[in-house]
Amino acid sequence: MVSRTVHILCYPEVQILDAAGPHEVFAGANRWLDAHHSPEPGYDIGLIAPESGPVTSESGLTLVADSAWSDVDPESDIDTLVIAGGNGVYAQRDDPGLVAWVAVAAQHARRVASVCSGAFVLAEAGLLDHTTATTHWARARRLADEYPQVSVDPDPLYIRHGNVWTSAGVTAGIDLALAMVEDDLGPDAAQTIARWLVMFLRRPGGQSQFAPAVWSEPSGHAPVRQIQDHINADPATDLSIATLAARAGMSERNFTRVFTRDVGEPPGRYVERVRIEAARRTLEQESLGVDVVAARCGFGTAETMRRTFIRHLGVPPSSYRDRFTLSPTPHRGVNQ
Repeated sequence: MVSRTVHILCYPEVQILDAAGPHEVFAGANRWLDAHHSPEPGYDIGLIAPESGPVTSESGLTLVADSAWSDVDPESDIDTLVIAGGNGVYAQRDDPGLVAWVAVAAQHARRVASVCSGAFVLAEAGLLDHTTATTHWARARRLADEYPQVSVDPDPLYIRHGNVWTSAGVTAGIDLALAMVEDDLGPDAAQTIARWLVMFLRRPGGQSQFAPAVWSEPSGHAPVRQIQDHINADPATDLSIATLAARAGMSERNFTRVFTRDVGEPPGRYVERVRIEAARRTLEQESLGVDVVAARCGFGTAETMRRTFIRHLGVPPSSYRDRFTLSPTPHRGVNQ
């Protein structure tokens, strides 16, 4: 059977999860294909590096590259190229031979992707010119400063432009690879692999790097799944039943019935859960006033969020923050 050849570029001081995460997803896809006796082609996954052999990651763990990138024909040997990020990426970006090789590969491969700061290599190769790209939020400013022809959006988990994909850092590489597998094999495969990896299922690419996902299985019904993605990606927007039903192209009554059947709870309850989870994580991680958090997470007012927290968690937001913030910091704005 013909395989889809996936090459993952690593190098000294690579972020190990940027390489290992996508590798696990594609390997999981092969297990899924075997289990389902699918006629679809699987993935032939390999690690490439400046030289074959051991590659020490930035954390000290060692990967073993199957071959040197220079031994791979960029015109015929690649279906999918994934460039991992890490502290060593800048040395790779400054290698004109590698940059030229990546540029040629992008012309012939079905898709080329970066995880985290791997975007610097794509940018140097001119593959992100006049497009919007993402990277790890901590590297976004440098990417924007060094490549002003690239519109850098530090918020999404991943962005796709044609056959070029960019993603945020570390675990976002798993989301990126799951999206690729879904493109190839469908949502059932991607959802099953996510379960095996104990991942939040199918975080949509438009979801913020800072927005937590809710543990909930995506609907197999495309319009409902798209609504779930929309809710998860932007809990602060208008998520009334009327708006969601119109977005799904259904009547309010039919939308509520179908959503409840597929997701296991009414849309209003799902929206409230997503907003609570977003607010919880924001309170844990940021020193914002409760009124600001309430607005950012879709509650509208601090009082509405306070009542919702008490109803679901048994404590007001201020008490929740005091209990679960690791390092208490001064809060900005109004607190409840």
